[in-house]
Amino acid sequence: MSHRNAPLTPTGRLRLARCVVDDGWPLRRAAERFQVSHTTAARWAGRYRQLGASGMRDRSSRPHHSPRQTPAAVEQQVVRLRREHRIGPVRLAARADVAVSTAHRILVRHGLPALAATDRATGEPIRRYERARPGELVHIDVKKLGRIPDGGGHRTQGRAEGRRNRTGTGYAYLHTALDDHTRLAYTEDLSDETAATCAGFLTRATAWFAAQGVIVERVLTDNAWAYTKNTWRQTCHDLGISPRWTRHWRPQTNGKVERFHRTLLDEWAYIRPYTSEAERQAAFPDWLDWYNYHRPHTGISGHTPASRVTNLSGQH
Repeated sequence: MSHRNAPLTPTGRLRLARCVVDDGWPLRRAAERFQVSHTTAARWAGRYRQLGASGMRDRSSRPHHSPRQTPAAVEQQVVRLRREHRIGPVRLAARADVAVSTAHRILVRHGLPALAATDRATGEPIRRYERARPGELVHIDVKKLGRIPDGGGHRTQGRAEGRRNRTGTGYAYLHTALDDHTRLAYTEDLSDETAATCAGFLTRATAWFAAQGVIVERVLTDNAWAYTKNTWRQTCHDLGISPRWTRHWRPQTNGKVERFHRTLLDEWAYIRPYTSEAERQAAFPDWLDWYNYHRPHTGISGHTPASRVTNLSGQH
């Protein structure tokens, strides 16, 4: 591919060469006409004489010989270590006794993707997908989060005092429904994750999405006890929703809502030391509004989730 500032495209090179070779133009006249140096004009004219029109294409700038290239045995060692241990260029460089930049180039040369783009369990590249329209698939999951005792937990009181205050505080069960196409999220803090609670959450989540103009067609959950009971199946049937479940031991299938929960922890639950559960819960509606309407989402090219919903009102 030609450099973006190259004065001649392959078509322009061919025109220049034909002016010189076929029409007999002097090199300097052709160079002035096409606004290049006379040496450049001579180069393309020479290639045209030798190779014809096919010689106008770009050539690789890679040298014919690379006497200082990393030995093949070392490259094989780096590739083997990467596949066996799933480690990055820094640790590979230490084990193979090469520079970090060398280890990185070897990985690129052999088509091995970055660790962030591979599955942790298998090391295989992650196959990303996205549903074509809002509501086509909604991911549902529960995040269990320890409640903060009055006066604060270990983040404000220290670990010893935090352990003493922890008794009896219990857990918050954060139920989340996240649309696959838009990443729009609806979350409730509930007291448990029983079948009846999950079914009630689905009913309210479906109504909330409908108010945003999103009609839920399918829901995807893991194989937790509550999602396999008849209560869940009947609720899905009553709402006209098709239930789906992930494969066993494959939480990556529900990875979008898993990633949302990690964002939730980083940007809301653990962003600062709260002194009580009430204080943390009071901050949640504003954070969720920020996530849905204002926060650029890297998974959808920096757009906000709300911007991907057709005719969504209140996109403030």
